[in-house]
Parts: sequence; structure tokens; C-alpha cells
Amino acid sequence: MEITEIISRFKIDGEPSEIKQLTAGNINRTYRVRIGERKYILQNINVNVFHDPDALMNNIIGVCEHLRSKLPAGADPLRETMNFIDARDGRHYFVDEDGKYWRMYVYIDAISYQSITKPGLFYKAGKAFGRFQSMLADYPAETLAETIPNFHNTPSRFEDFRKAVENCRLPERLSESKELIDALLSREKLAHIATDAIASGEMPLRVTHNDTKLNNILMDKDTEEGLCVIDLDTVMPGSVLYDFGDAIRFGASTAAEDEPDVSKIALDTALFDEFTLGFLEGTNGALNSCELSLLPEGALLLTYEQAMRFLGDYLNGDTYFKIDYPEHNLVRARAQVTLLFDIEKKLPELHGIVEKYIKENH
Repeated sequence: MEITEIISRFKIDGEPSEIKQLTAGNINRTYRVRIGERKYILQNINVNVFHDPDALMNNIIGVCEHLRSKLPAGADPLRETMNFIDARDGRHYFVDEDGKYWRMYVYIDAISYQSITKPGLFYKAGKAFGRFQSMLADYPAETLAETIPNFHNTPSRFEDFRKAVENCRLPERLSESKELIDALLSREKLAHIATDAIASGEMPLRVTHNDTKLNNILMDKDTEEGLCVIDLDTVMPGSVLYDFGDAIRFGASTAAEDEPDVSKIALDTALFDEFTLGFLEGTNGALNSCELSLLPEGALLLTYEQAMRFLGDYLNGDTYFKIDYPEHNLVRARAQVTLLFDIEKKLPELHGIVEKYIKENH
């Protein structure tokens, strides 16, 4: 089916004057469409990753409506929240003749960054993700579907990793990974940090974004303040530690996720400080004492989880993550374990940073 025909199946009047395929994004095929004076984003939902488009879109629509209801007077809902266009049959998506699922939303004219290129940017990212948490603090997280089951269920990830070790049929991979395997298996208690606190009631179940990378924030072109958190496909029930921890794991590391030279890998405490300040300002008192006390452990937890996922995939024969060379997942795992060790070493300093800002805000 032609793209113009797909566009016509949504509740928009007028003919498209421009259709441009965008290259950014790893999961969904995406187009920018101009109709009259307004631009839109058209996306093909990847049902190989997200098996239940109904649940996916119900999650996103519910969260976006709640965010809109929390905007202060004078805010622009077309720029500060995602606004989806219904299909003409009333659903939140359109299914074409090939069984492909499509969705459409209003384009937000803003910028995003792939990496931290200037001072203060990570602070603004922290503030945006913190504000996202604050605005959704009273959303009933238990009503959200798990679009990817057990995505950040770290005890489940640990069991997956243990099985990958036990069932590995690649002895040379098992042998060269032994030190990493031992390091990860010996830290099983880390896997239970968030799930145990939620189960005991010490930590609330929250709406979590679960992919808190810098490029998932649209920023104002002039002020570079965070406008809108996007890419809500992984919005699910979870712990604030997941969002804080993954942002730190990815954004405050001194090297890329697949840096082969582990001497270049460490946690940048200045960036941790910057993000923490922004995040606590953004959450604006929404977090309880247990959550605040465990924020540094969030960075530990998510780095640990990612190390298990990379190494587990390597032992399974590279069935999940896309690789550029045979040892890619091993290199990624080694990088994450190196970062994990550095976070462990710096944990007292990280707690000091969090406590400093808690005192300043009281």
C-alpha cells in the first residue's frame, strides 16, 4: 500500500505536500509528513518487538492524556506532549493490507541530542525525566500493560543469564567469559534491589519510561530546555530506579557502550552530579525516602542488568542484539562489567551527591 493511501486512513484533511523517511530510530520505520501548514510523524509499529499494538497504544494514549492534564497554564500541549491522530475507523492505529500497523502523531519542531556535547545538557535531561516522573506520580501504574514482559525484572534477567551459562553450547565462549560470568553470578543480590523494595511496599510501583537516553527528550531550539519526553513504547509499570539508573549508565559513562579499551571506561561523577541535580529538581518532592536513598543503586542495578543481557546473548550465540563482529557482545559485556566495578567503588561518593541535593531542597 502506498504511503499516501496509508496517510489518508487517518483523520486528517488535505493532501500531503511532503513525505520524508527519517533515518533515526532502530525499531520503527518513520516518516515525516507535511499536510497544509502542519507536520506529522507516521510510524510503522514493529510488531516483532511489540506483540500487542492495542496494549501498546492504550498505554501511550493514557499516559499522554494524563501528561496533558498536568501541564501548567500557558503551556503548549502540541509541543509539550505527544498528540496522536486516530485512524478513520476510530482506532489508535491503522492496519494495512499486509497486516502492518501504522500510527500518526503531530510533529514537534524541536531538537534532540545523541550525546552530551556541552555543559548543562545532562542537567536539563535530568530535569526533563524528573518532571516526567513527577507529572505521572499519581497515574495508576498497575493499569499499564507490560509491552515487553519482564523488561527490567532483574531477578528474571538473572535467571535468564544463569540458564545461558548452564545451556551454553559454545565452550570457547564459555571459557573466555569465565571471569565475567563469575563476577556477575556472584552479585545475584544486586538483582533484587528494586523488586524486593516494591514487593515490601517500601518503594511504590511507578510509571517508568524504561529507555531514558538523551535522544528521547525533545528540547527547545532556543533555550535547550526539555520540552517533551518521547518514544513511549516502553512505558510500563516499574521503579524510578530503572529510569534514573539507565540514564546514568548510558549518559554518565566516559566511553561508549561497546568501547573495547576498558581503561577508558569509568563513571563520570560530575555528570552524575549534574543529572541528579536536574532529576531531583524535576521530580519536585515526588519520590519517597526509600527511592531517594537507592538512586545510586539504580545505576548499579541497570549496569548489572545490561552486562548480563550482553553476556547472556554472547553465550546464546548472538540471537538478540545486532552485532558488527563476532566478539561484539563480549566487548559490550566487558565494558558494562568495568563500569559496574567503577560504580561500586564510587558508591559512597554517589550517595553523598544525592544527600547533598536532598538537604539543599529541604
